[in-house]
Amino acid sequence: MDGKSADIKQELIEKLKQVIPGAFKEERLDVEQLKLLLGETVNDSSERYHLDWAGKTDAYRVLQTLTTATLIPEPEKSVNWENSENIFIEGENLEVLKLLQKSYFGKIKMIYIDPPYNTGSDSFIYPDKFSESKDEYLKRLGEKDEEGYMLKEGFFRPNRKESGQYHSNWLSMMLPRLYLARNLLRDDGVIFVSIDDNEVYNLKQIMDEIYGTENFISCMVWEGALKNDSKFVSVSHDYILCYVKNAQFLTSMQTKWRTRKEGIDEIYKKAEELKGNYGNNYEIMSEKLQEWYSALSKNDKSWQHRHYNKIDQKGVYFPGDISWPGGGGPKYEILHPVTKKPVKVPSRGWVFTDKSKFLDLLEHGKIEFGIDENRIPTLKRYLNETEGQVMPSVIYRDRRAAMKRLRTLLGGEYFDNPKDDDVLSKLIEGVTSANDLILDFFAGSGTTAQAVMELNKEDGGNRKFILVQLPETTAEDSEAAKAGFANIAEITRERIRRVINKLEKEKETKLDFTAADKSNVLGFRSFRLANSNFKIWRSDAIENEDDLTKQTNLFINPQKENSEELNILWELIVKLGRSLSASVEELTLDDCKVYSIESGEIFFVLNKVSKKLAKEIAKLKPKLCICLDSLFAQNDCDKANFQLQCEDNATEFKSV
Repeated sequence: MDGKSADIKQELIEKLKQVIPGAFKEERLDVEQLKLLLGETVNDSSERYHLDWAGKTDAYRVLQTLTTATLIPEPEKSVNWENSENIFIEGENLEVLKLLQKSYFGKIKMIYIDPPYNTGSDSFIYPDKFSESKDEYLKRLGEKDEEGYMLKEGFFRPNRKESGQYHSNWLSMMLPRLYLARNLLRDDGVIFVSIDDNEVYNLKQIMDEIYGTENFISCMVWEGALKNDSKFVSVSHDYILCYVKNAQFLTSMQTKWRTRKEGIDEIYKKAEELKGNYGNNYEIMSEKLQEWYSALSKNDKSWQHRHYNKIDQKGVYFPGDISWPGGGGPKYEILHPVTKKPVKVPSRGWVFTDKSKFLDLLEHGKIEFGIDENRIPTLKRYLNETEGQVMPSVIYRDRRAAMKRLRTLLGGEYFDNPKDDDVLSKLIEGVTSANDLILDFFAGSGTTAQAVMELNKEDGGNRKFILVQLPETTAEDSEAAKAGFANIAEITRERIRRVINKLEKEKETKLDFTAADKSNVLGFRSFRLANSNFKIWRSDAIENEDDLTKQTNLFINPQKENSEELNILWELIVKLGRSLSASVEELTLDDCKVYSIESGEIFFVLNKVSKKLAKEIAKLKPKLCICLDSLFAQNDCDKANFQLQCEDNATEFKSV
C-alpha cells in the first residue's frame, strides 16, 4: 500500500477511456473530439494531432441521427426459421446497425468486415443522410421516406478517383459504421477489418480515433497470388486491421488467442505412412519427411510446419533450442550418453535452472544428443504437444482457391474476389468460444457465414452469425444476373443455403462429425430492412391549425394501412431490444390471438381484445403485455380496465 487516497481524477479518466476511447489523443483528453462525438459543432482550427476531412462533422451527426426503420421477417426465404439462431439481414448496413443497438449492445464477440476498398471502381452509399424542406419533400415524396430523407439505396454509386472528395466520401461512409460496431462488441470483443493499400493509412487513423490506440492489436498481412499483369510491382497482399474493445480487460482476464495449426493432420498421416514403410528406421523416416516438405508448395498448409522434420517412436518433432533466452543461464555439467564426457554447454547457459528438470526430460526421451560431446543437445518438441499456436501476422493463402470453392458451391462465377472461408475460420477459431456471436455487416458473398458453420462442424461449437448485405443490383450482363440473381443479397442467401445443404449431407453420411456436431441446428432467419409499420409524426409539416388537425386524425390508427400483423410484431420485438432469434409462440386466449416471446415473459396483443382477455393473460403471469392502441377503438375506459387488470397481477402494460 502507498498510503495515499484514491486518485479520483485518474479513475474518471480510466472510466472515460473505456466508454469513449476516441476522446483521447496521445494519452490526453481531447475536449473538442469529445464534443464532436456527442454531435456538437466544434471549431477544429487548433493545432493538434488528428485526422480531418471534408464532411467529418456531418459524419458524426449521421451517427447521432435516429432511425425509425424496422426489420421485416422473411420465413419463406429462411432455412429452419423456428429453430435457427443465425441471422441474415438484407438492407443498408448503417440503418441496420442502428436498429441492432438495443438488441445486441455489448453482445457481439467478434466482428469481421470486408468493406469497399475505395479503388475508384467500387461503389458504396454516400453521403448518408439528406434532409430537405417541406416543399421539396412533397414534390419528391416517391423517392423519400416518411421523414423526408432520400432512400439510402438511391445513393449507391461509384466513388471515382476524379472526385474532389474521393477519400472524404469513403471516410464519411466508414466512420459512423465503425463507431456503431464498437458499441455492439463485448468487453472482450474483437474486430477485424480487411483493406488494401488505397485506404489502410486512413482506416488505421479512424480506427485509432474510435477504438483507441491502446486497443490496436495488429495489422495483419494476407498474401495471395502474384499478379503478373502489374506494371511495376505485383501487389499480392491485403491487410487485416485488428482492434479489441478493451485491451485492459483482456489482459486482466489473461486471455490468450490460439488456433490449431493447419496442415498438421497431413503431417501425421505422412508420418504413419513412413512408419508403415520403414518400420523402426527413424533416421530414414526423418530424411523422407524432409524430402516430402521440400516438394510442397509454399501455399500448402503443412509447409509452414516444415521444422517438425524428425520422427522417433513417440512421434514427429523438431530439435528445439535448449539455451537460456538472452543469456545468463546456469552452466551445470551434462554427460553425453555414449562418450560419457561432459557435453558442450550453450554460451547462454541451459534453459532449465534446475538440473533435475533436465535429467527428468532426459529420462523421458525428450533430449536429443549429437554424435559426440562436442555438439550441444537439443530439446525434442513434439508436434502433438504443441498443436495450438498464436495467430500469425502474415497469412499465406492463394485467393484463387476461395474463388474456385465458391464457384463449385454455387455452380457459377457469380461473385468477384470472395474472401477465403478457411482464413476466416482460423480468425474466428482464434478469438471466439463455442457459443459466441459473430457479426459481418459487409457480408458480400456470405463467406463469414460459411466460416462459422464449417468451424462449428470441425470443433462441435455452436457459434452464431449475423450477416448484413445491401441489395446491390447485379450488372445486366453478369453471370449472376443471367443465373437469376437480381442483387448481391440474393447471392449471399443462396450461398448460406447451399452450405447448409452441404453440411446436412455430410451429417447424413457421418463424415467428420462428432455427436456434438450432429446436435447443432443448421439454418438462418432472413429479415429485410424496411420503413416502419407505424406512421411517423412530422412536426415540420404543421404550419397551422388545419395541418395539426389532419395530422391528429391520421394518428387515430397509428399503424399504416396494409401493415401485416407479423411485421408489426417483429418491429415491436426489435424496438423493445429483444433478440432476432427470439422464439415466438402463438396462443389463443378468450378467442383472441396473442403472441408470446421468451417463454411467456412478454405478450403482444395485435389482433383484437375482449373483456376477459386481460384476466386470461394475467393467469400466465407475463412480465409485460403490449397492445395496439387502435384495438380499443378510442374507448379509454376499456383500455384503462385492461391496464388495471394486468397491473393488479404484476404485469406491466404498454400500448402502442
